[in-house]
Amino acid sequence: MGELRILSLLSSATEIAHALGLGAYQVGRSHECDYPASVLKLPVCSRPAFPVDGSSREIDSLVKHRLASALSIYEIDGALVEQLRPTHILTQTQCKVCAVSLEDVERDLRTRLNTHASVISLEPYALADLWRDIERVGRACGAPEAAEHLIALLEDKMRQISARAARASSRPTVAAIEWLEPLMAAGNWVPELIELAGGVNLFGEAGGHSPWLNWDELKAADPDIIVALPCGFDLVRTQKEMHWLTGRPGWHDLRAVRSSNVFLCDGNQYMNRPGPRLTESLRIFAEIFHPDLFEPRFEHTGWLRARENKN
Repeated sequence: MGELRILSLLSSATEIAHALGLGAYQVGRSHECDYPASVLKLPVCSRPAFPVDGSSREIDSLVKHRLASALSIYEIDGALVEQLRPTHILTQTQCKVCAVSLEDVERDLRTRLNTHASVISLEPYALADLWRDIERVGRACGAPEAAEHLIALLEDKMRQISARAARASSRPTVAAIEWLEPLMAAGNWVPELIELAGGVNLFGEAGGHSPWLNWDELKAADPDIIVALPCGFDLVRTQKEMHWLTGRPGWHDLRAVRSSNVFLCDGNQYMNRPGPRLTESLRIFAEIFHPDLFEPRFEHTGWLRARENKN
């Protein structure tokens, strides 16, 4: 394994590699790889193709324009990749918007990159896919036993959280919002996490892409709990963007708003990052849904109650 040189272009893949004990072999990262903190010293091999400091609406418009024009959302630093001489490149096929895609990597391998690295593409759509992705990375990088052990550990943690949540006297209805303008509900593995945490998921299907959501649909469903977890946003930025929800007609009439059950989550670090910390994402949901059963271990770091509902 001494010759192993891993370049991860996906934040969740970086976390998987480190959880498998392969962190010492990582030589480069994407601009979004930030956990564990030790990776921050590694060379950054990708960047967004447009400014990402705009509002939810502005980012959505820029993304749609580039996709409609068949342009990539991200750029790869080919010269740096060649310099790093990776033996393995970790990427994904799940979403062209979320991270550098397999298509991006393959295009650059054909046209610009002088490397013979093996490309390992992860395909996370549902929780079961996370286990397969861990196996995929473990096999490709010579750590199959570590992958088997990690999967068993993560599954056991999830079973314990779910078993405790199942003791709750009620199951609240939940609307998980993955983008604020335009509205998008959370899909893929998030509906599974909500159900495992003892909630009733109202929008989005397990294993399916996150669907656009009509405001009238949300009002009609009138959920017990609303959780905002925008992809790529931390708690501070999500709070700044909440006006896209709170300014909508009928917002203050919603059951979740009246009962102070609107929550913000760090969707960037947790729910929208399909790696080992999905167990912590499950715990966060459980803390929000059933505060009588779960102490708020991740409050203020992974989640918080919307400010306007504290009055």
